[in-house]
Amino acid sequence: MFNSMSLYLLGSFFLLVSGFFLFVLGIKFLINDYVLFLDWEFLTVNSSCLMMTFLFDWMSLIFVGCVFIISSMVIYYSESYMSSDLDSVRFYFLVFLFVMSMMMMIVSPNLMSILIGWDGLGLVSYCLVIYFQNFKSYSAGMLTILTNRIGDVAILLSIAWMLNFGSWHYIFYVGLWNSWSIYLILLIVLAGFTKSAQIPFSSWLPAAMAAPTPVSSLVHSSTLVTAGVYLLIRFSNMLEGFDCSFLLMLAMLTMFMAGLGASFEFDMKKIIALSTLSQLGLMMSIIFIGYPILAFFHLLTHAFFKALLFLCAGLMIHCMSDSQDIRHMGVMVNQLPFTCTCFCVSNLSLCGLPFMSGFYSKDIILEMMSSSFYNFFVFFIFFVSVGLTVCYSVRLIYYCLSYNNNCYSCQGYFEDDYMMKSMILLSLLAIFGGSILSWLLFSVPDLVLFPFFLKILPLLFVFLGGWLGYEISFFGFFDYLYSMKLYLLSFFSGSMWFMPSFSTYFVYSDFLYLSKSYIEVMDGGWGEYVVSNSSLLWISGFSRLYNFYQFNNVKIFMLVFFFIFMIFII
Repeated sequence: MFNSMSLYLLGSFFLLVSGFFLFVLGIKFLINDYVLFLDWEFLTVNSSCLMMTFLFDWMSLIFVGCVFIISSMVIYYSESYMSSDLDSVRFYFLVFLFVMSMMMMIVSPNLMSILIGWDGLGLVSYCLVIYFQNFKSYSAGMLTILTNRIGDVAILLSIAWMLNFGSWHYIFYVGLWNSWSIYLILLIVLAGFTKSAQIPFSSWLPAAMAAPTPVSSLVHSSTLVTAGVYLLIRFSNMLEGFDCSFLLMLAMLTMFMAGLGASFEFDMKKIIALSTLSQLGLMMSIIFIGYPILAFFHLLTHAFFKALLFLCAGLMIHCMSDSQDIRHMGVMVNQLPFTCTCFCVSNLSLCGLPFMSGFYSKDIILEMMSSSFYNFFVFFIFFVSVGLTVCYSVRLIYYCLSYNNNCYSCQGYFEDDYMMKSMILLSLLAIFGGSILSWLLFSVPDLVLFPFFLKILPLLFVFLGGWLGYEISFFGFFDYLYSMKLYLLSFFSGSMWFMPSFSTYFVYSDFLYLSKSYIEVMDGGWGEYVVSNSSLLWISGFSRLYNFYQFNNVKIFMLVFFFIFMIFII
């Protein structure tokens, strides 16, 4: 029997080898333009056969390969991070189930088997969010699973709706457009929006930060939140016959709202969670504009640097006696040089600094958006959101790595081998992953011709956002933060436009009063008397009648005899 330590290392090695193998296989499928559609018949009773169907094409194989590689590094990191935890074996199996659910969802061309992976992700994510058993975790877990249930119901309704099509293999129908398809695509978009936390379902994503940091790393890079984006990428051909301008607006507002919120947030994990939300909004926007392959490209590059960012943040939080407030951190670069280097690498990649991983996907997304025939509002929100990404990243680096106004004085700083080794591979992917993937996915280079000012505009917003990030985070002993001077604006922006309140007590407070009045009227009032007690009243009445007959039987016999005698005489 393996102990928990060797279990983590064994699982990590297995996932790493499988990930590299599947990634290389996906590249081979991409080069040869090869698709494998596999039907596995696992039970036949008389003439009925039960089948499991798998779709192996370049997209599913490359994505599963990347998920496995990132998961292997996260599990390797967890070997050290969760070493003092009493339930580390349970944690390992939950994470493994999580990864397998994602794999199940990715390789399914069938809505039935997608539901298995989709529900698996929702259920295991709930178990992981409530892993540290306290009231805050329970509340966050409940918000997470209830929001995700909306998406599960949408998938179930899509399954029912596909009875009109003749098969649950969505892969046969994505090129088809008829009057039935609009309902199917609306349900799929609803499912994707709940899982990827777009407006109005955004509030569960920062709440899910109650999970252990390795889980956050996995959730926010390649598993739970990317499931909705991946589903919409698969259904993107059906979106071509549909006017997506309203959905595009929701995705863009999510991107803008998350970037604004992260610029005023002080909880380190929430800043990174809002950064994920912003990037998900970017992916959704470019899908609705009509470039699903670019969304998939950004999905992969984002997975590399976001996983690294969370792992670095987890070690920093560990060293700060589990304090997540960035105002408690400062000059950590002196104590954790390697971790802070990786932290900067992932942050710069997130910002889209030229020739880092994130630059390749972000730059081409912005250029394709600029060449699409959309209005100035779309143009403005896209570029401002890119600037805000750099703004909160620079603010995060400034607070954690350099500024020492409020740093804790008594801390045990440490960097161990397990954590550092897991960061090395992810750092390499965060630097080189984007260029490698762009060479592989786009066999012919895209030449986009723009005027000089338009071509340089993304870089201009990157540097402008960096300057703004420094300005809003700088303060001395005698001057306030800018955000404190405009407190109402910063509070509104930093609270995600009050969306967590709308999703929680704004929803249930009125329903609690409604349920109270229903109980008083129905369960405790006329409903109780007429509906519940009526059968009791009837039965007790009959039983009293029977009792009367049984105890007075001589009188009744004489009376019946008398009546019968009288009838015969008459």
